[in-house]
Amino acid sequence: MTSPSFDTGSGGWRRARTGVSLAEAHHSIAVPGGGASWRKLFAFVGPGYLVAVGYMDPGNWATSLAGGSKFGYALLFVVLMSNIMAIILQSLCARLAFASGRDLAQACRDAYGPWTARILWLLAETAIIATDLAEVIGTAIGLKLLFGIPLEIGVVITALDVFLIMALQRIGFRAIEAVVIALLTLIGVSFGIQIAMASPVWAEVFSGFVPSTQLITDKDMLYLGLGIIGATVMPHNLYLHSSIVQTRAVGESLGERRVAMRLATVDSTIALMFALLINASILILAATAFFKTGRHEVAELGEAHALLAPIIGPAAPALFAIALIACGLNSTVTATLAGQIVMEGFIDFKLRPWLRRLVTRLIAIVPAAAVTILMGEKETGKLLILSQVVLSLQLPFAVIPLVMFTASRAKMGDLLAPRWLTGIAALIAAIIVVLNVKLLVDTVAGWLS
Repeated sequence: MTSPSFDTGSGGWRRARTGVSLAEAHHSIAVPGGGASWRKLFAFVGPGYLVAVGYMDPGNWATSLAGGSKFGYALLFVVLMSNIMAIILQSLCARLAFASGRDLAQACRDAYGPWTARILWLLAETAIIATDLAEVIGTAIGLKLLFGIPLEIGVVITALDVFLIMALQRIGFRAIEAVVIALLTLIGVSFGIQIAMASPVWAEVFSGFVPSTQLITDKDMLYLGLGIIGATVMPHNLYLHSSIVQTRAVGESLGERRVAMRLATVDSTIALMFALLINASILILAATAFFKTGRHEVAELGEAHALLAPIIGPAAPALFAIALIACGLNSTVTATLAGQIVMEGFIDFKLRPWLRRLVTRLIAIVPAAAVTILMGEKETGKLLILSQVVLSLQLPFAVIPLVMFTASRAKMGDLLAPRWLTGIAALIAAIIVVLNVKLLVDTVAGWLS
């Protein structure tokens, strides 16, 4: 299946298309004609919430639990900063999609040579494996906490969720979006109740959103802060968003695509603000329940679950486990879709839809499951945090091409990013690179000392 070529404007990016990712869903959702309206905005509601899933997956839980229990509310400003970064970068993804008709993986394949594209594909797969590691661990732990299912069996059960994805995609992409939004609502309600039960001092909470230089001077805080950034601004989400916004059947005129770009950005911004509330809630819960009671080393999900009942109340552990399972299921859906997108986009690897989803899922889940089973339950917290740092280390390889593409008139035509937006995005990329370099230098220095 191919999409028609269109001119993006003066100096536009015209090319012969070799196909589209998620071909079965491409332009499958009708969009009302005319200018911006509530009906039109509603047509665009959905992709942003699939993206938001990645900003509150089980990996976020580990970094936020560890950060809240060790440093109290101090890392809330990192959560806020990461969310602002995410909103800006995801808006660039929508811009790239509607300006060029390509997702980020396809754009990389168009712009770079085959070998570079393969290397970028391997890096993207590494990020998805790290994401799946967090999902496998989180869902398996949630099943154990709520139903008493052993961790090893829980890991195997998580492999079966690919069939849920296949069933939902047969119904239609809107069905996937509806299930994801329903699970996000369940997560939000669960944490809202837990925060109300914890009764934090809100003046202290708000003080945590004030930036602190301790992030640079304290190696442990930097490690957790970088883990929060990696858990929030996830590289596979950039590939995912630039593809799934193209499920909307948008016209090819400049005006239609400009309106579509704006509405898709509104959708993702609102969804990511919801993700901010969830991430902040996890850290606030950890700071209130653990840091303020002298428990400064809580990173294991199981340990956090066990401690909640005596500190907050008997209902808290069940709410915690339910939200964790919902997060894991949601993250599975989006990571599997992202795996399909990067495989098709970078290397144009085509299989039958059901086999493609199974292959892309197994590429990610087999190493994740192996690590989980071999390392055991006691190391799950460390594995979750490590997975998020790996994601952060992969970020520049997705962010830098995205910023470069959306700043190029040759590629974007009249929809290229304004200079102020490119400048902010470039600064975000620079911050990520600098923090990564500092983390690597500190890690190597620790090994040598």
